[in-house]
Amino acid sequence: MRIRIVLKPGKEQSVRRYHPWVFSGAIHKIYGKPAEGDLVDLYDSKDNFLATGHYQPSSIAVRILTFENVEPDLSFFRDRINKAVLYRKSAGISTRPDLNVYRLIHGEGDGLPGLIVDFYNGVAVIQMHSLGFYRIRKEISSLLVELLKDKLVAVYDKSEGTVPYKSGANASNEFLYGSSDPVIVTENNYKFRIDWSTGQKTGFFIDQRDNRKLLGEMSAGRKVLNMFGYTGGFSVYAMANAESVHTVDSSLSAIELAKQNVAMNFGDDERHKAFQTDAFEFLNDIRDKYDLIILDPPAFAKHNNVLDNALQGYKRLNMKAIEQIRPGGVIFTFSCSQVVTKENFRKSVFAAAANTGRNVRILYQLSQPPDHPVSIYHPESEYLKGLVLYVE
Repeated sequence: MRIRIVLKPGKEQSVRRYHPWVFSGAIHKIYGKPAEGDLVDLYDSKDNFLATGHYQPSSIAVRILTFENVEPDLSFFRDRINKAVLYRKSAGISTRPDLNVYRLIHGEGDGLPGLIVDFYNGVAVIQMHSLGFYRIRKEISSLLVELLKDKLVAVYDKSEGTVPYKSGANASNEFLYGSSDPVIVTENNYKFRIDWSTGQKTGFFIDQRDNRKLLGEMSAGRKVLNMFGYTGGFSVYAMANAESVHTVDSSLSAIELAKQNVAMNFGDDERHKAFQTDAFEFLNDIRDKYDLIILDPPAFAKHNNVLDNALQGYKRLNMKAIEQIRPGGVIFTFSCSQVVTKENFRKSVFAAAANTGRNVRILYQLSQPPDHPVSIYHPESEYLKGLVLYVE
C-alpha cells in the first residue's frame, strides 16, 4: 500500500485543475516516511483521492503522474510513451524527410513529469529529472525500443547532473541499449554533428528549430552576430543568405563544433568567423558593425531566489545590443529560464530599450516548437520566450 499524503484545506484546487505539481507548503500530513522517488497517493482534507505521483523532498514535493486511481505500472508508462510517439506523428514532426532530430518526450507536456527524451537520427538520449524515473530507467529504455522498433539503434542515459543531488543516486551517463558514435542529424535540410556525451543538455538545442528557420529567412544581406553561439545552430541558418556571420561563445569546444557545423553545410566559407570570448565583453564595442544580432544565453535563473539578478542580466544584455545595432537592425532575443515569465522577460527588454532611447518595435513573439508541447494545465512548461525586435 502506498504512502498517503493529505493536503491542507483548499490546497487541492490546483490538483483538481490538473496542475502536475504539489508544493511542500500545501501538505498537511504524510502518513509514513516516503523515500525520494517513491510513488505516493494524494488526498484532500476530506479523504478524497486526488492523484498519484513521485515524491521528492524539495519545494516541488510531488510530480503527479495520474489523476486517476490507477497503478502507474509498465503498461501505464507504455501507454503514455506511445501517446507521445503518436502525437509527434500526428503533428507531422517524426515523419518529415528533412528532419530526424526532435524531442520525443517533454516531461509535463507529455504527462511524464521528470522525463526528457530527445531523438537524434536513431539514438534516443534520455534525461531523468526525478529519482522516480531514474529508478525505472531500464524499463523506460526497453519501452522506447519496443515502441520505436527499427527506428532506434541506441538509448543513451545522460542523467548525470540532472537527477536531484540529494537522492544519492550517483547517476552516471551510459548506454542502456545498443551503442553509437556521435551522429549527423538533419534539421530543415541542414546538417549538424551531435555529441550527447560532451554537449550541453542532451547535445543540441532542439527547441530553437522553428526560430532558426525564421532567422534564416530574415538574415538576407545582413551582417549577423550570433552571441552564445554554442554549436552554431543559428549561424548555420544565417549563412544561407547573410553577408557575414560571426559566432561568439566562451567555450572553445563549442566554437570548434560551430565551425564544423558551418563547414559541413557551406564548406570553407570566409563569410563565417568564430570568436572565443566573454559575451558581455564582446558587446562592449560593436557599434554599427551588425544589423542582426541573436541573444540566446544560457538560463540566467533556475530558481526564484535569483530571479531579480536574472532579470537585471537580461536587461543589461539587451541594452548593450539595442544601443549598438545599426539603424534598421533586427534582434532575436530569448530567455530559456522557466522561472522567468513572458511578462517578466518582456519588461526586462522594455526597460533595456527605454534606457537606450531608441525606437523599438516587436516584430514577432516566439516560443518553443510543437515537439516541446505545453500542457494547458501547466503554463510553466512554456519555458522558452523570444522576441524579434526592429530597432530604428
